[in-house]
Amino acid sequence: MLKTKTPVMLAALLCGSMFAFSTASAKLPPPSDEAKAKAAEAAAKAAHGGKVDAYKLCKSMDATAAGYYATAKKAGKETKPPMATAPCADPGPFVYTPPVPAPPATAASAAPAPAVAAAPKK
Repeated sequence: MLKTKTPVMLAALLCGSMFAFSTASAKLPPPSDEAKAKAAEAAAKAAHGGKVDAYKLCKSMDATAAGYYATAKKAGKETKPPMATAPCADPGPFVYTPPVPAPPATAASAAPAPAVAAAPKK
């Protein structure tokens, strides 16, 4: 009894997955200007978050190195001088200024120049 239900279940699963994939690949309408603006702001916020994370990592590495050198000096260990690195750059608070859209092209500048007809030869 178990063997006869297995092909039926497999066929049902296959048909169901084909239906799900066909509906998932439907073409979506283009995003509105408001959705584009929100996406641009979210991308800018994510990029700023990455800069803040990099700044925090830089500060923690500096603190770890300073602690290592202080501990090594107290223990009387010989250390090599620290490698010169760029200073940590604080990105500051997040400020988003939306880009100014380009002015729409006028109909006169978008239309091609009329072709001049050649005069017939005599």
